[in-house]
Amino acid sequence: MQEPTTDALQNDPHKFLALIAYGRTTSNFLKDTTIFSRGDAADSVYFIQDGRVRVTIASGDGKQTTVAILEEGEFFGESCLGNQDRRIATTSALTDCRLTCIEKAAMNETLQIQPEFARFFMRHLLSKNIRIERSVIDHLFNSSERRLARRLLVLANYGQDGNLPVVPVTVSEEKLAELVGTTRSSIDFFLSNFRERGFIDYENEIVVHPSLLNFVLSD
Repeated sequence: MQEPTTDALQNDPHKFLALIAYGRTTSNFLKDTTIFSRGDAADSVYFIQDGRVRVTIASGDGKQTTVAILEEGEFFGESCLGNQDRRIATTSALTDCRLTCIEKAAMNETLQIQPEFARFFMRHLLSKNIRIERSVIDHLFNSSERRLARRLLVLANYGQDGNLPVVPVTVSEEKLAELVGTTRSSIDFFLSNFRERGFIDYENEIVVHPSLLNFVLSD
């Protein structure tokens, strides 16, 4: 069988599944379900077939910080491929998800015998690392209001790869507070402010307008 090219994998990353001969299972996870927790055995890599996954880390006092929101077509849990035998982060389903779990041995073997896939996977890791670094910088140096604006834009698909359609945000205010790292009352205040300024419409769901992107880019 002819090995798929890197371009083919980039255009349809789901094709990588066909390169893994064993050690993979696909399962559904309901919204808010924990996929793995900090301290769990790190023995597999996950691929997001559908949905969004939230990655959080905990400080010494137990405070949770969201460091990434991962999308369809992305991997996570790949640190097991190094020397890490325990998870250092917690992942949960931000929406209903369909995930493929690949055993560590199967993933390592595929990376060794499929050089095109290995190059594709390396580019994924570099891109993901850049996004996580930006998320950490955003949390350290930007206000809660601006972090909320950025989270809303991501959840609404503004600027996402693959030209995904813009969608309403259906995440609860409590979940937004967790994602931003602030209080529910602060989220209420910021959303009201965004609505008054014409950045969003907000009833049962949040409709994000392009003007919110202009607000973020104006800094």
